[in-house]
Amino acid sequence: MDRGHTVSTETHDAQAAAKRAKADPNKCLVEMRNIKKAFGGVHAVEDVSINLYPGEVVAVLGHNGAGKSTLMKMLAGAYPIDSGDVIISGQKVHIRTPSEAQHLGIESIYQTLALADNLDSVANLFLGRELLTRWRTLDDHRMDADARKVFQRLNKNFTNVRIPVRRLSGGQRQVVAISRAIYFNAQILIMDEPTAALGPEETAMVGNLVRQLKAEGVGIFLISHDMHDVFALSDRVAVMKNGRLVGTYRTQDVTEDEVLGMIIGGKKPEGKTQAPRAVA
Repeated sequence: MDRGHTVSTETHDAQAAAKRAKADPNKCLVEMRNIKKAFGGVHAVEDVSINLYPGEVVAVLGHNGAGKSTLMKMLAGAYPIDSGDVIISGQKVHIRTPSEAQHLGIESIYQTLALADNLDSVANLFLGRELLTRWRTLDDHRMDADARKVFQRLNKNFTNVRIPVRRLSGGQRQVVAISRAIYFNAQILIMDEPTAALGPEETAMVGNLVRQLKAEGVGIFLISHDMHDVFALSDRVAVMKNGRLVGTYRTQDVTEDEVLGMIIGGKKPEGKTQAPRAVA
């Protein structure tokens, strides 16, 4: 986004929709090949390959310490990759920082949400990426108008956008975090435990947001321990154990018991074919 020019909210929305419309559903959004990461002598991620297509949710599963969060943090630019390749829309890339990941259309929503509790929702939406006028001053009017529009798009009842986010509910905080990804045209979204500590109503709201993003062609990596979320929202499951990938399967092809067997025992389900993508 060009911060130095005044662009209407409608124009911004049209640009975002056009960018997503260009996503070829048959062209892989991101592919991570033979990724390795070690911390000292501990092999956190060992030779893992995973991919994601437009409009797809891939659930990345495993116990704490399995390597799933480390794998996603490398994609998000939070950790450097020791070896392996990352290909975005057919182009090999080197992601060294979170800002480089964002430039490539990768946004992350971590379990902690990474929101500044003392700032309001508008300030959090644009934190570090504030919009400027042609005179290089903060364009508060446009940021307020754009923020309210994207918040309303996700949750029509979300109107208290000028109070500190520490006073918001968990679901409202998720709206702020997801709005940030939408506004800055994320093509690849990493969601780490998006429904943790939420009540049933707010969990359902986040589920609806995920489905809305899928319909717009956004690819989502979902890290979750909630099997209900996994089976309700994901197209494929990729299970990790001890830093290695156990297997990747279409969600509709496996049972919850089979997924738990992969998570706990590293056991591949018998007679099931792994899936390099959700649609054959």
